[in-house]
Amino acid sequence: MEYSVLENRYVGEEMYYIKVSGDFEARMGQFYMLRAWDNFPLLSRPISIYNIDEEGISFLYKVVGQGTEIMSKLKKGDNIKLEGPYGNGFEKVKGKVALVGGGIGIAPLYMVAQNIPNCDCYLGFRDNPIMIDEFESVCKEVHTTTGNTFVTDIIDVEKYDYILTCGPTPMMKKLVDMVENTDTKIQVSLENHMACGVGACLVCTCKTKSGNKKTCKDGPVFWGEDVIL
Repeated sequence: MEYSVLENRYVGEEMYYIKVSGDFEARMGQFYMLRAWDNFPLLSRPISIYNIDEEGISFLYKVVGQGTEIMSKLKKGDNIKLEGPYGNGFEKVKGKVALVGGGIGIAPLYMVAQNIPNCDCYLGFRDNPIMIDEFESVCKEVHTTTGNTFVTDIIDVEKYDYILTCGPTPMMKKLVDMVENTDTKIQVSLENHMACGVGACLVCTCKTKSGNKKTCKDGPVFWGEDVIL
């Protein structure tokens, strides 16, 4: 369906925040397919949900190609097509919870923080932290790193019952390795390339201990003990 852009602004780290008007419902960790063009590029872009409120739905996205470059030029009142929500999101857990995000992987974690009270958040960036005020408003503690210091260097995983994470694969793999032989459970949100968003094209296939799965339909969120990173 086609919707109207409420705002679209640069927030740093090559990322943009876009908000679209409308009435939406989704689970934390799900995504939409976004499209702001007619025929080219061929494919819509899968973008994780950042937030949903009474005004509409918002996303964080990073400019990495022609599609997101077109999106970055959108202004208030422009039209954009959204299809979704798609995928299986994060399971709501209880106990002491840490959210760990790297780069654009912070995008789905804001909605998670709104649904899991008193969680701690660890966010890693290349140069400068972004959206920190928003995360501080919904998290108990927010820790950030930049440059050559990684979030995996500053988190004690054994302090937590659950870790929910999204970001670069090496970061998530390190976290999965860190919780091995501990009582801490981890959910990972994969960022595989997607084409259709509904499990038809197999572009986003990932490996799990029970065989190949479709990231867009079976995921994007998996338990860390099941997925092979």
